Amino acid sequence: MSTRESQNDKYLRLSRYELDAARDGYSAVAGIDEAGRGPLAGPVVAAACILDPAHPILGLDDSKKLSEKKREELYEQITRFARAFAVVRVEADIIDEVNILEATKRAMRQAVVNLAIQPDLLLIDAVQLSGTGIRTVPIIKGDAQSNSIAAASILAKVTRDRILVEYDRQYPGYGFAKHKGYGTREHYAAIAALSLTPIHRRSFLKNLADHLSNMDDR
Repeated sequence: MSTRESQNDKYLRLSRYELDAARDGYSAVAGIDEAGRGPLAGPVVAAACILDPAHPILGLDDSKKLSEKKREELYEQITRFARAFAVVRVEADIIDEVNILEATKRAMRQAVVNLAIQPDLLLIDAVQLSGTGIRTVPIIKGDAQSNSIAAASILAKVTRDRILVEYDRQYPGYGFAKHKGYGTREHYAAIAALSLTPIHRRSFLKNLADHLSNMDDR
């Protein structure tokens, strides 16, 4: 079986939720996903995406399973061929104010609002999202089960990675372009040496002294 045939088969397999929705009369199915719930710094980013069945995008998958090069290639295809898409970021200060789950939901709701086409069904990666007025179907590991969610996953991940690369220029010495704000040893060492930046999530760093002490003990 050729690579393209394999990708076709995968695309069809990951279209089952969208195809079932179409058979049930839904005409604008949006996938929703986020990137950046776990890092110590930077925004959480959510995306919503309505794919166009007339322009299948082969190779869609959970963004974490894809190389950076492949994510960038698919990002360009998604932004070119999707019927509608929207990406929203919520910054660290809001995450500290309302907690990361609520900040994620805020970003997701706003991404839905920002779509140029109003969706009539939302497929979402495992989050219970209320307040949209639209039927929502949470799917466990949805970014590996649905093309629409996978597309949203890629949009969110690529956008957030680009944001952290820019922050790396703005706040040199922290390694943001490399670790994208996650709690690596390098990142904790940079915080110890340089202190916190405005993009750090203070609520994630309440036990910073303990983390630094544990690092010293290793």
